[in-house]
Amino acid sequence: MKSSGRNIKLTSYDDLFSTEESRADAQREKVMEIPLSELHPFRNHPFKVLDDEKMQDTADSIHEYGVMVPAIARPREEGGYELIAGHRRKRGCELAGLETMPVIVRNLDDDAATLVMVDSNIQRENILPSERAFAYRMKLEAMKRQAGRPSRENMSQVGTQKRSDQMMAEQLGESRNQIQRFIRLTNLIPPLLDMVDTKQIAFNPAVELSYLKQNEQTLLLDAMDSEQATPSLSQAQRLKKFSQDGRLDLNVMRAIMSEEKKADVDRVTLPCDKLSRYFPKSWTPRQMEEQIMKLLEGWHRKQQKSQER
Repeated sequence: MKSSGRNIKLTSYDDLFSTEESRADAQREKVMEIPLSELHPFRNHPFKVLDDEKMQDTADSIHEYGVMVPAIARPREEGGYELIAGHRRKRGCELAGLETMPVIVRNLDDDAATLVMVDSNIQRENILPSERAFAYRMKLEAMKRQAGRPSRENMSQVGTQKRSDQMMAEQLGESRNQIQRFIRLTNLIPPLLDMVDTKQIAFNPAVELSYLKQNEQTLLLDAMDSEQATPSLSQAQRLKKFSQDGRLDLNVMRAIMSEEKKADVDRVTLPCDKLSRYFPKSWTPRQMEEQIMKLLEGWHRKQQKSQER
């Protein structure tokens, strides 16, 4: 028996087109105005948001022109949204007195969100060593997990598959070795890492100090304070060697930190209390230095002329 076609209902062209259009529209990213109170910081966000002069400039720009580039966020299971990119813009909005900001909402898993967060911030100017260190570590760990291999296996060549750190180096324009050296800084205790950020400890010595045990790093703070000195590269390397040999204690640290550095041997120090009686009380150390250099230059010219006679 032949089936009847009278009961078959075909979808009209208009209905079919509308359905496809609505599906495409649903998949298209949209900019939403979201209350600032519903935007929460990214978990373990490595980049500092400071209320400094640049932040005030950002707030002034937002107040005058609005937010030019939307932030990126993802929905949170507990409600609201987790910011992925746009932490500084959010703070700028708060200072500008706004209650909402434009945001693109994306459904991203933890690793994808981490990669977007790092990549959207890492090219900024004036990134602190601590910020770069933790950002590099987060990005590399996320790339390893996305590769779907155990960490140790992922660090070795398998066929033509590139190592995660090699791929990361190519993306960032850094060497693999430099990336690993920055990641080493995440092993420093916070007070030492702060001293790296403030340039009290140079990068290369800091990498060597990162190999010390945490309790040794704490003792080092004591030695540095008592000797009023920070480690040079050679001193940091010796501290590391003593640690590896199991012979590093506070006495060894103080002995190393008390050594006279070559830079100190070559430096002439003139305390302000000795110089102040020769200058007006209102003069700053910088003004004193400039005047001393002018006097020395005049003395030097007189010496040259006397030698030419």
